Amino acid sequence: MKAPHFLLLTLLIAACKPAAPSADSAGRPRVLSANYPLHYFATRIGGGSVEAAFPAPADEDPAFWQPADDELAAFQNAALILMNGATYSKWAEKASLPASKTVDTSAGFKDKLIEIKDAATHSHGPAGEHSHSGTAFTTWLDFQQAIRQADAVRAALSRLLPDKTADFDAAFHSLKAELESLDARLMKIGANLAKAPLLASHPVYHYWARRYGFNVESVLWEPETVPDEKAMEELKALLARHPAKWMIWEGDPATESVARLDELGLKSLVFDPCGNTPDEGDFLSVMRANVEALEKALP
Repeated sequence: MKAPHFLLLTLLIAACKPAAPSADSAGRPRVLSANYPLHYFATRIGGGSVEAAFPAPADEDPAFWQPADDELAAFQNAALILMNGATYSKWAEKASLPASKTVDTSAGFKDKLIEIKDAATHSHGPAGEHSHSGTAFTTWLDFQQAIRQADAVRAALSRLLPDKTADFDAAFHSLKAELESLDARLMKIGANLAKAPLLASHPVYHYWARRYGFNVESVLWEPETVPDEKAMEELKALLARHPAKWMIWEGDPATESVARLDELGLKSLVFDPCGNTPDEGDFLSVMRANVEALEKALP
């Protein structure tokens, strides 16, 4: 008979723990996001009407990050939870989030999501081993999809604060115009390349390649890790069937990596997906820098 009493006591203690507040001291509703692009959209559109937060640490990939108990509680008790969808947040598969407050920002183009089969398992960062098999999740690198995700954020904020709808609409349309400008520039780059082969250091560019017509093959390299001889031999075999002249990196590659690629006639170029908070600037400034780098480097 002791076990039921113990269980009841445990449940009562848990119930008495104070929940993380859904608003800040000024009464602004708390909006938590699963990745930095959504946090930027919430901040850009919500402005001073909401308290936007993004709790993932700077040194981890938010897609594979595991929230601590207090961080999970903050999500559960937020006024609004912005999720990327497309299987982005692995932790959400085992977490219980209130459906009434959770928004899947990629649900509007669910039929356009890309499925990846037989991707290799590899390891990098604190998250340990993982695979890119399943649904491709860097949805926002297609700027038209990013616009739809931002619009989902706008709609959710308007439901949360109906009296601020006009402000949210105006902020969204300003953001949309900037994303459409970048989208048009990338479309022009893709047309000029005319399917010339490119390499990517990591398999995160699926939507980017599809939208802008880039002919991309990926390896599993990290910017901070210099490829060993096995990786170089695999790269040479890949180049034999996919003779690329450029390697697209997620971040600044190691100097030695750049030199080794240069020996093979491969130049290095960074297109930062910006899934986490950048060291400088914001989502739009990073994307502008990405596009400008492509325009300068590629014909």
